[in-house]
Amino acid sequence: MPNLSVVVPVYRSEQSISLVVEELARELPKLADRWEVILVEDDGGDGSWRVIARLADQYAFVRGFQLMRNFGQHNALLCGIRAAQYEFILTMDDDLQHPSKSIGALLEKLLEGYDVVYGTPVNERHSPLRNLASVAMKIALQGAMGAETARRVSAFRVFRARLRDSFAEYNGPLVNIDVLLTWGTTKFVAIPVEHRARTIGQSTYTIGKLLTHAFNMITGFSTLPLRMASFLGLLMTAFGSVILVYLILSQLFAFRFEVPGFTFIAALVSIFAGAQMFALGIIGEYLARMHLRIMDRPVYVVRQQTSETEEVAQ
Repeated sequence: MPNLSVVVPVYRSEQSISLVVEELARELPKLADRWEVILVEDDGGDGSWRVIARLADQYAFVRGFQLMRNFGQHNALLCGIRAAQYEFILTMDDDLQHPSKSIGALLEKLLEGYDVVYGTPVNERHSPLRNLASVAMKIALQGAMGAETARRVSAFRVFRARLRDSFAEYNGPLVNIDVLLTWGTTKFVAIPVEHRARTIGQSTYTIGKLLTHAFNMITGFSTLPLRMASFLGLLMTAFGSVILVYLILSQLFAFRFEVPGFTFIAALVSIFAGAQMFALGIIGEYLARMHLRIMDRPVYVVRQQTSETEEVAQ
């Protein structure tokens, strides 16, 4: 059996995280020779860290990290991934929606020769608007990843630890684990997994946060918006040229066409001005990303951690 590290980002989950660990404690001995569970508390402001410290005392395989401030889910994941000790790394949420009994299916698929396996939910258990925002994010992710599997990504994923080498030096302010994984492999696959409905607490991933994350992701890891801005500029130039030629011909050949005055000109100027501002805005976003990289802000900062994990073997 393989050796497995499980990474769980924790945010305001003091009521559910102990149940997640208890479930893992029952399932992991059936799946791995050695294992560990890494809980990264992303400064949620509740009592999650106290629960994690207690779990680390109760279970030898639990390790806890508390971040200095709220860096975000993917930053917390990166912290746990870099701390993982074993050859396979599994990530999952802290809200009990990812069933531990499905980990075996993910590992079996990975051992077929893939490098990354996603557990895609059979049914999204969110509101229609939240599902729509999630689709938009996955479309953006596909542009950034350049992989068809992007439409089926999930926070419930397992991958080979050596993929960390491809982003070992990455310290950018924007982090997306799925995009970083594409830097090391193209062997992705997704399998359907039944996700459970959330029964404890409420999701902190709002529609606005999902859309913002999608925008940050596509401007942070892809040049597609710049290409769109260039295409828009070409389109507006072609449109203006057609209008100019038509107006010239109408005057030369005395078409019965009277050029509208201020309204026509104002509309035309507005179109071109809007296209220019859109292109400048896209360029500005990329300059902002460069500025943040130059500032060299840390991806995450650990405030404290529990004692090192003892090796667990069956």
